[in-house]
Amino acid sequence: MISEAEVVIVGGGAAGIAAGRRLHDAGVDCLLIEARSRLGGRAWTVRAGGDLSLDLGCGWLHSADRNPWTKIAAAQGLAIDKTPPPWSRPAMPIGFPLAEQASFLQALQEFRERLDSASEAVPDVAAESFLAPGGRWNDLINAVGTYVSGAELDRVSALDHGRYEDTGVNWRVVEGYGTAITAHAAGVPVVLGAPVQHIDHSGRRLRVETVDGTIAADAAIVTVPTNVLAEEGLRFTPGLPGKIEAAAGLPLGLADKLFLSLSDADEFEKDARLFGRPDCSGTATYHMRPFGRPLIEVYFAGSLAEQLEAEGDDAFFAFASEELVALIGNDFARRIKPLHIHRWRADPFARGSYSYALPGKAECRAVLAAPVDDRLFFAGEACSRNDYSTAHGGYLTGVAAAEQVIAVRRSLS
Repeated sequence: MISEAEVVIVGGGAAGIAAGRRLHDAGVDCLLIEARSRLGGRAWTVRAGGDLSLDLGCGWLHSADRNPWTKIAAAQGLAIDKTPPPWSRPAMPIGFPLAEQASFLQALQEFRERLDSASEAVPDVAAESFLAPGGRWNDLINAVGTYVSGAELDRVSALDHGRYEDTGVNWRVVEGYGTAITAHAAGVPVVLGAPVQHIDHSGRRLRVETVDGTIAADAAIVTVPTNVLAEEGLRFTPGLPGKIEAAAGLPLGLADKLFLSLSDADEFEKDARLFGRPDCSGTATYHMRPFGRPLIEVYFAGSLAEQLEAEGDDAFFAFASEELVALIGNDFARRIKPLHIHRWRADPFARGSYSYALPGKAECRAVLAAPVDDRLFFAGEACSRNDYSTAHGGYLTGVAAAEQVIAVRRSLS
């Protein structure tokens, strides 16, 4: 273990990698410390069936036309797939007639228009408040809300939700989003498998304590997820109660993906979508043949994902199989097999998927992002006011924290 570095970056996800890249390229002595045996954090590409790349974490280049990872991935020689996402067009009418889909989409649009009207000048309420009273499609709108925020609408700040900025352009990296993010760390000094447990900032230099030893540093950029901070998986001396409180106001929602192999896949249109059940909030959605591959990418989120995580990996396949058989017929069960699932709530270094703000807690993002004594800096998607819950939000806050470090160094030279 290296005993000292000018700047230590805690966490090797999108934000930590972006910060490390910027500092390393600026000639700053930095060290990126990651708890896992791999880089990427909540960006994780695995391989299946030879050359199939599966993103168990983030998978879409949201706001791709301004997302910095788009250019980074292209510069790496990776392929950018610009096929419009399944949610941009009607779902397959199996179990959900097109006329009913039109009615649902109209209700969803009206809900989002009401939600977007949430004023900065009035008390911050739950997004649920903007549902039509007794609306026919409220349960499905709530289900869609869990895919966006990882939590049901009664837990989500309307003000924070309205601040999210989306250009509506969504692309994918064929070789995997996690592949691109991890590759961006090439050449940056890295230590893997070394969870940081404590940062003592009481002395002249910081003491960054890992399971493998202590590193002295002049500054640190902390990029760990909010649930890790809120549950004090990383402790500080002196304590930082304001940071802990802010992190608690920005919990990680939950969204898990199950990948299924699919035989006789040509029956289904490439990049089509199925809703499991349009009449309830506890349902999954099914991305059929992503990239034209013989796969189904199944999305679970919110309380449904929480319930299934508690039951174990097999519960995800059992749930998906039951919904698909109900839609397509009993014979469909023999055509699918589970490939990969990762339970992000059970992951000790993530403890969830991506952040949302509780009602009344929208301002916690700025509190979390604020530096402490020009020595402790914070980054990660939860620190972003407008790009939270995304890998590009992580990137932008990571670079911003690195620029803060560089500016402090210049002021002291």
